[in-house]
Amino acid sequence: MILDEITRHKREEVASRKRERPLASLEAELSGAGATRGFRAALAQSAQGQRRRDRAAGHLPQTPPLTPRLIAEIKERSPSKGAIRTGIDPVQVARAYKDGGAACLSVLTDSKFFGGAICRIAEVRAAVDLPVLQKDFVVDPYQIVEARLCGADCVLLIAAALEESEMREMHELAASLGLDALVEAHSRDELERALAGGYGLVGLNNRNLQTFEVSLDTTLTLAPLVPPDRVLVGESGIYSREDVDRVAHAGVDAVLVGEALMTAEDIAGKARELCG
Repeated sequence: MILDEITRHKREEVASRKRERPLASLEAELSGAGATRGFRAALAQSAQGQRRRDRAAGHLPQTPPLTPRLIAEIKERSPSKGAIRTGIDPVQVARAYKDGGAACLSVLTDSKFFGGAICRIAEVRAAVDLPVLQKDFVVDPYQIVEARLCGADCVLLIAAALEESEMREMHELAASLGLDALVEAHSRDELERALAGGYGLVGLNNRNLQTFEVSLDTTLTLAPLVPPDRVLVGESGIYSREDVDRVAHAGVDAVLVGEALMTAEDIAGKARELCG
């Protein structure tokens, strides 16, 4: 399974980094870290939460849904698609995303499977004033500290890759360092874990991370189960304005889009299309 292969390699990769640069060394630098930008706050739309509550109660909202905020992703490749857009200038892409109306950025930092690099976080953060999600497979608290030092505002915690105790530990550590954490679910069981944990920023990934198959039905089916006090993100499989409208009607507050933007000839123009 792809997720198992990625997390196994990630644990080996992090173990190597810990030997080269122990956790105590990282923690000693935290006092010099600057303030974070509010990732969750940039996405919050309470009207969408009300829509979810209405749908769960069987009521049809009379007003049209708000256009979800856009989290625009910078990535070069993926295990399922291979090369998407190689040799990119992440700063140039980040500026195009901002010009196109993105509310936040997502930056892939896994190098082996996604062609990313952790140094891109600092480069992008210095170029634009948008909050930044470090998109990686977090398997060790060490990575949370790394994320804070490299300038991230939010980290990704994948329910399928973490035990409940690990999730709670990572989330608490992130919060203690001023980071938001996007807790990602793909199935009803994973979503119930995220909701039971009280996590305020929840993602529904339309891509099955074991098979990498994609279906918007994941968000359409599970979104009504999310309480209105959570900020909800629809992830993966969103390519057009029609796709955005479909998940907006389900009640998402934001959409995370990578491939559709990275393959567009006019990146800023595609972002504008998705933002409405």
